[in-house]
This record gives sequence, C-alpha cells and structure tokens, in this order.
Amino acid sequence: MTSIRDVAAAAGVSIKTVSRVVNKAPNVSEDLRTRVTEAIDRLGYRPNQSARRLAGGRSFMLAFLYNNPTPGYTSAIQVGAANRCRELGYHLVVEPMPLSGDERFEILNRLVAALRPDGVFVAPPLSDDRALLQRLSELDLPCARLAGSLVTESFNIPTPERAAGRMIADHLIELGHRRIGVIAPPADHRAALARVEGFRDGLEAAGIPAGDVRFVPGSFDFDSGLRAGEQLLAGEAPPTAIFATNDAMALGVLTYAHRTGLSVPDDVSIVGFDDTSASATTWPPLTTVRQPLEEMGRAVVDALVGAPDEAPVFRFELVRRESSGPAPTG
Repeated sequence: MTSIRDVAAAAGVSIKTVSRVVNKAPNVSEDLRTRVTEAIDRLGYRPNQSARRLAGGRSFMLAFLYNNPTPGYTSAIQVGAANRCRELGYHLVVEPMPLSGDERFEILNRLVAALRPDGVFVAPPLSDDRALLQRLSELDLPCARLAGSLVTESFNIPTPERAAGRMIADHLIELGHRRIGVIAPPADHRAALARVEGFRDGLEAAGIPAGDVRFVPGSFDFDSGLRAGEQLLAGEAPPTAIFATNDAMALGVLTYAHRTGLSVPDDVSIVGFDDTSASATTWPPLTTVRQPLEEMGRAVVDALVGAPDEAPVFRFELVRRESSGPAPTG
C-alpha cells in the first residue's frame, strides 16, 4: 500500500509538505501543490483518515442542520455543500432538526459526541433559531448561517430576499395587474418574510395601496397553497395574479386553478419563488425566482473552512415563464 513517505519521495518534498497539501493548508506554493497532487494521483495514495484526524485535531466533517418543508430548496444546498466538501477533503453530515423543543438539543448533543464536526451550517428557518444558535456557541462549534437576520456571533451570509420580492411586484404590475393575492410564508421564516416586504415596496412605488392586495397565510407546502388558492379565487372579484412566496405553494394554487377550470395565465397569473425542478416541468411552467442554491451551499462550506472576512454576494434572478401574463381586460 502506498504510504505518505512514497508520495514525498516521488514528489521530492518532505512528509510535512505532503501532509499540508492533503489537509488543504494555506501558504503552500502552487508548484509544490501541483507536484504533490500529481504524485498522489500517480501512486493512487489515499490518506489514512484516522491518522489525519489525530494529527490535526480535526474531524474533517461538517454538519448541515435543516428544517424546511421544501425538499428542492434543502437538497440543492446540500448538493453544493457536499461537492465543495469533497473538493476540500471534508465529509458532510446532514441532520433534520425540529423547530422547537428540547429534542433538537439532544440531536445536537448526540451529533457532537459521536462525530465532533469541525463546524455547522444552517439554512432558514434555523438561521434565526436563537436558542439553537446559542447552544452551538456554548458547544464552541463554529457556525455559518444562510440568510439569517438575527445579530449573533456566528458568520452570516445574507441573501437578497427583499430585492427579489420587489422584482416580482414590478413584474406583475408591469403586466397590468392591480388585484393581486399574496400567500405569505410561515412567521418563523424571517428570510422569506423579507420577500413580502419587498413586494410591498413595489406596490408603494407603483402607488398601489397595500390594502388593495389580499394577503393570506401559508405553510410553505403544497396543501397550504391549495387552500390559499381556494381562499383567494373562490370569492367575488378574485385576484388576477397571485404571488406565492415559494414554489410548493404556487403549485398548489396552480392545481386549484386547473381543478376549477381557470386558465393560467389568461384568468390568473401565478408566480412562485425558488425555481425548484417542479416549477419548470408543470403546465404551464411557473414564473419564479431562481436562487443559486448550489452556489450558496458551496459558499457556506467555504465560510466554515476558510473563515472569509466578507460574505459573498448572491444574485437572484426572475425567471419568466408561461404562468404569468397580462392582466385580463374587462
């Protein structure tokens, strides 16, 4: 079996240099890194993970804690994070977490006792779970958050939720819509609530009173979108456009429209948020906002491993598809 000594001899460097390259240590010249990497590939060397952990005092594991009823959102972040972990020589552990109760602390304690991850990252709504973040701090676990709004000692990577909500308002208003319904997110999803605030910004800029727009609650799942669709569309003077603050609820509204014989977008335009895979395959395809979810997953891993001085800047994009069109006349 090839050893680290064999790699060092083949590359003409010290064992310590090979170790630094394997452990992704900084301050290694590109020339040395290339020589060692080529020797590793040529000899088929595979580092001993147990020895690697003992030598560096690290587990080379990162944990992704999540609670989000939208599988496409979570899985895309996970894919980006897992790929980046692989590139950096880390492993990713994924743990679903409840939103309340002591069970989430028991899960966290078991995770730390068994694996002792080098860091943890969270996505909404856990990004604003103050008690969970406090427990991570007490355990002295580095933490990075996506789209958090609380001020804490953990590293936060903001996302342009409010600006994206404004994009959707501008899009629907440009199409001539004035009777609009909005399906709001759960109250504990603070990042998604910013989408509603951005939508209100667009209404104000266009001179449309917020009181003229119907806001109904949602739970970020298909069933709540179905119920909200009935609530908005079954009465008199229904909205000509509906903005659902995630794709799952938008698909629920779309299903209700189909069941009741409404034409989309001729009778009602529907817009979602997240650009999940289902949004492009439904009929008609859903207008939505694309988040660079895999890029966000990679960035949060880099935040834990590299401790950047500044958070990266993400760009959200309005994806115009056939589910939104001009407001009906008459």
